[in-house]
Amino acid sequence: MTETRYTRDHEWVRLEDGVATIGITAHAATQLGDIVFVELPEPGREVAANAACAVVESVKAASDIFAPMTGRIAEVNQAVVADPAIIGQAAMTDGWLFRLTVSDASEFHALMEKSAYDAMLEAA
Repeated sequence: MTETRYTRDHEWVRLEDGVATIGITAHAATQLGDIVFVELPEPGREVAANAACAVVESVKAASDIFAPMTGRIAEVNQAVVADPAIIGQAAMTDGWLFRLTVSDASEFHALMEKSAYDAMLEAA
């Protein structure tokens, strides 16, 4: 089973064979409300961990999406560009945003496990 890790900025990451799939958490999608626009990075773009690389806009606000790991954008989810509502409906599955070929897989283990992410939400 593929493990999911989380960031303090409410992104989730699944790492498989050196490629990380990244999206926003269901909590983030709920907080944003109706998502109306998504701007994703260009495939091939190099991104550094913690650098803003995408934008999700809702009727409430625009939010930067940060790369949770360093690497090169391998793929973007064109389905969420065409229909941003998918993110709100299936944030943790079909609503993924982009895939990243990671430079250093050890960065994955520095991200939060689900229990730590849940504790962060409870403390907020």
